[in-house]
Amino acid sequence: MSETNLNPEEPKKSLNFIEVAVENDLKEGKNDSRVQTRFPPEPNGYLHIGHAKAICIDFGIAQKYGGVCNLRFDDTNPVKEEVEYVDSIMEDIQWLGYDWANVYYASDYFPQLWDFAVQLIKEGKAYIDEQSAEEIAKQKGTPTEPGTNSPYRNRPIEESLDLFNKMNEGVFEEGSMVLRAKIDMAAANMHFRDPIIYRIIKRPHHRTGSTWQAYPMYDFAHGQCDYFEGVTHSLCTLEFVPHRPLYDWFIDQLATSDYRPHQYEFNKLQFTYTLLSKRNLRAMVEEGILDGWDDPRMPTISGFRRRGYTPESIHILMDKIGYTKYDGVNDIGLFEYSIREDLNKKATRVSAVLNPVKLVITNYPEGKTEIMPAQNNPEDENAGSHEILFSRELYIERDDFMEDAPKKYFRLTPGNEVRLKNAYIVKCTGCKKDEAGNVIEVYAEYDEMTKSGMPDSGRKVKGTIHWVSEEGCFDAEVRLYDRLFMVENPADDERDFRELLNPDSLKVLKGCKMESYLNDAKEGDKFQFQRTGYFCVDKDSTPENMVFNRTVSLKDSWAKAKDR
Repeated sequence: MSETNLNPEEPKKSLNFIEVAVENDLKEGKNDSRVQTRFPPEPNGYLHIGHAKAICIDFGIAQKYGGVCNLRFDDTNPVKEEVEYVDSIMEDIQWLGYDWANVYYASDYFPQLWDFAVQLIKEGKAYIDEQSAEEIAKQKGTPTEPGTNSPYRNRPIEESLDLFNKMNEGVFEEGSMVLRAKIDMAAANMHFRDPIIYRIIKRPHHRTGSTWQAYPMYDFAHGQCDYFEGVTHSLCTLEFVPHRPLYDWFIDQLATSDYRPHQYEFNKLQFTYTLLSKRNLRAMVEEGILDGWDDPRMPTISGFRRRGYTPESIHILMDKIGYTKYDGVNDIGLFEYSIREDLNKKATRVSAVLNPVKLVITNYPEGKTEIMPAQNNPEDENAGSHEILFSRELYIERDDFMEDAPKKYFRLTPGNEVRLKNAYIVKCTGCKKDEAGNVIEVYAEYDEMTKSGMPDSGRKVKGTIHWVSEEGCFDAEVRLYDRLFMVENPADDERDFRELLNPDSLKVLKGCKMESYLNDAKEGDKFQFQRTGYFCVDKDSTPENMVFNRTVSLKDSWAKAKDR
């Protein structure tokens, strides 16, 4: 989202259409020149990355224009709502850098919503319908054919009032009757064809217990809650465009002054290789396909947080994709680019060897060790440095040695030289294999005059590899996370989503060698493993077994694969 430009030397960002509307409303003095928004999640699951876009605009608009943003839980369906989800939503919002002016619940307004429904019945604008859901759906007609009136549409007002009260007293079973608004069964907008506004749910509510057994529908509760709270700009995604006339109709029946909240719709956040359907996400959790709502492969905010994504990377992403009136699917590579852009500026560079093989520098004195300085972050001159241990026996990546190498292989191969980062130039002299032909040791000789920072005798080498000292390293577990789905647009694929899962979305590596500097790392700490990617410490870490999650590789390997 655009922000006020405080630095005159920086180019001013253009306003998105919502900001333009807010500024016009302020100029015209609408709603007493107030700006009030709300973020209204349903507490029936963890927030996903799509919700982050709504959070940023809801809270960001209020923040930018000196207004108020409330957090309001849409708890009108007790079947799937839990306190756990309420807590997780609050944590996600604060992690993104926002705080709410007030916390409200739709259930706070149940008495007022009930009174409004009674008002509509008394005014002849609502009635109790005893048709089944299937009969009501059929009777509504189609977009090209008008609906037909319910046989209960002209039910006497007193009878509807009596039945409405009995719905809430538990006299009737779920699905036996509903309260419908009486609007226009021939309306071009299907939402005006006598929408259902109350239904029976015999399930205790997480806040109100068994006080209510008749619950308002979203379309009925949403706009009225906005009105009761004093919301001026009700921001939601594009699928609510056809709902807006109904939103306005209900408020027109309720309003007693010139004040009106106005609904604005913006494009959803959708990514390639990603599903954001709560139904599918819930299935993956309940079926054990993934390890909970915060599994680092989940597109939930908590999943991205555990994987090592930062609030800043999400704000970078929102700035890049913007807010428009047109839906589209964004390349997930854009999000990965955003986290690389952020972590490149702040992550400490360390050495970690994920698939180790021993490197013995045969002409380096046995028992000798040296302390080598390693720059923490070349992008930040104030980041400082830390010390790493160098010794005769090191570990390098197995891929950094090849006995019979092609011409353009610039790493270790017999007769070839490479620089060991922050240390010396070494020349490979051979290797040792086990009985199965697997390389178990690589041998090299070093040139003591080529220590980093010293003159290299004019000699240049084309390859630089990372390493850790056998004496100064420790073993850790590394979890290599990748995209959850193999197909680019799983939401458009007719196959069951389970058939589309990427079998390589998680690879667990044991016995990875870490430089000693990482011994003191804490949960959530983020690093760049040199030449490999960005990683963070997982919550599963223990003093005996540190666990690192790969946030993202250094380069987009999927883009390369698509180009082949």
